[in-house]
Amino acid sequence: MARYVVGRAADLPPGSRRIVTAGSRSIGVFNIRGRFYALRNRCPHQGAPLCLGKIKGTTLPGRPYEYLYGREDEIIQCPWHGWEFEIATGRTHFNPHKMRAKTFEVTVGRAGEQDVILETFPVTTEDGLVILHA
Repeated sequence: MARYVVGRAADLPPGSRRIVTAGSRSIGVFNIRGRFYALRNRCPHQGAPLCLGKIKGTTLPGRPYEYLYGREDEIIQCPWHGWEFEIATGRTHFNPHKMRAKTFEVTVGRAGEQDVILETFPVTTEDGLVILHA
C-alpha cells in the first residue's frame, strides 16, 4: 500500500476536508472533531463526487412522532441525490449491509515525514582494512 501525504494536520482543522488524488483515485480526507477519516470521492449510487456533499447530522431513533437530530458533522450527503453516509465507516442508513462508500485508513505523522529507505551494504574490517560489500 503506497503512502500519500495529504498535508499538515494543522492545515486541516476539525470540520474541514481536503480532496486529494491518490494514484488514479479521488479521495476525501475529513477531520471530524480531531479524528481523520477518508472516503472515496464517488457515491456508490450513481458515481457523484460524494466528498463535495454537505456535512451534517441525521435523525436519530425515537418514539413515534418524536424527531431527534444528532451526530452533527458525522454524515455526508451526496450532492446529486441526497443519499447519506457515515464519514467514519462509509455506511449508509438506507441499507447499511448492501450499500457503502469505500473508506481508507488515515494517520497523522510529522510534516515532511516520509518513509526513507536507504540501500545499505555490509561493511567488515579485515586486518585493519574497511571492506564494503556491494
